Amino acid sequence: MNVGQKVLFELKKEISEIEYERYIKKLVYDTKRSRSNIVYFSAPNLLIAKWVKSKYTEKLEHLFELQNEVKPEIEITVGKKAASTSTSPVKQNSEKNVSKSTYLNPSLTFESFIVGDSNQFAYTTAKSVAEKPGRLYNPLFLYGGVGLGKTHLLQAIGNYHIDLGKTVIYTTLEQFMNTFTSHLRSQTMDRFREKFRECDLLLIDDIQFLSRKEQTQEEFFHTFNELYNANKQVVITSDRQPKKIAGLVDRLRSRFEMGLMADIQPPGLETKIAIIQKKCELDGIKLENEIVNYIATHMGDNIREIEGTIIKLNALSSMLNQKITLDFAQNAIKDQLKEKKENITIDSIVKIISRELNIKPSDIKSKKRTKNVVNARRIAIYLARNLTPNSMPQIAVYFGMKDHTAISHAMKKINEIIDNDENFKVILEELSNKVNTQTQNDEN
Repeated sequence: MNVGQKVLFELKKEISEIEYERYIKKLVYDTKRSRSNIVYFSAPNLLIAKWVKSKYTEKLEHLFELQNEVKPEIEITVGKKAASTSTSPVKQNSEKNVSKSTYLNPSLTFESFIVGDSNQFAYTTAKSVAEKPGRLYNPLFLYGGVGLGKTHLLQAIGNYHIDLGKTVIYTTLEQFMNTFTSHLRSQTMDRFREKFRECDLLLIDDIQFLSRKEQTQEEFFHTFNELYNANKQVVITSDRQPKKIAGLVDRLRSRFEMGLMADIQPPGLETKIAIIQKKCELDGIKLENEIVNYIATHMGDNIREIEGTIIKLNALSSMLNQKITLDFAQNAIKDQLKEKKENITIDSIVKIISRELNIKPSDIKSKKRTKNVVNARRIAIYLARNLTPNSMPQIAVYFGMKDHTAISHAMKKINEIIDNDENFKVILEELSNKVNTQTQNDEN
């Protein structure tokens, strides 16, 4: 095994299996050209070369330095051409222009997307569009709250077609506007139109920012028409339906609505647990089930935030050389949870419990002693204590109890039930998840 192979083997331990298989595994170390101060790898195509160059240059330099005690310059070549980070025009796929401003994340695939009741329809339609672009649903309009998986599905469609050698442009609406403005100023709109109108798939993220941008709307309208009339697929994401995007001209709104609109709802607890487990599997992170459940229950429904929490726990564990226990996890994310607590009220907890358990809020706050009301009241007290910053005396006042000892007694009782009744524990976690999710939705 040469030094280049050793370095790639070491890199494999630090990245996801998907990225290794799709990109790093395809690199070939050039033993003849490489020296201690400069290292050459060859890649099968420009996409892989530029991805590795932009994302792993520093890591490769560090790993080579560990092997040779010299930090080399890294060059990734395609055949005899070096992968450059310049913004000069790039030709690929029969001389078609490809996007230079953004690149797809190779880990965002259909295989790595966790499907649940909240996103089943969006996933199915996205996969259908990937398999039959320009033929089934054009455009496909995906909408939903922040961090629920819209960008994942958008890029999964793109990655599917990159593997087929298609010309894919993925861009955020902000980047689209910046590129448009730049070409407009430099009087090179012919190059802008060639780039965006001659691709096989156009993937636009966060289209809601098109609101009230009249000149950009005009250009996007014509871009859309050119692609649609050529049976080229357009996929769009937004945080809301087209009719709710203020300042969107009618002719664009009607075109967005003439395809298929698919929404993504906040994930249920089981889906969040599956997402965390998948993330841990891909990144080689080991978390006990109680830690997974704790994160899923307390961190709301923003998947990006949840994934960030997992990465943070793993990083802290490595730096401090400590195992990730439940206490470790709780301490590591206490500040994040404190922020969430400040936005949760006892009123909101009671309303959600009332809705889910079909018990009037007034009954939960009353002194009724029927079994179902007592159960609901205990749950409300438990969640108020764990999910809000209220003290036990404050919670006692809210529920009309004598003092904090009544709250302490209720907490002790519910902890006993949790220890002995797994079904009750699951219900409690579900309700806690709904409280966090509802609060996050209200903020957005």
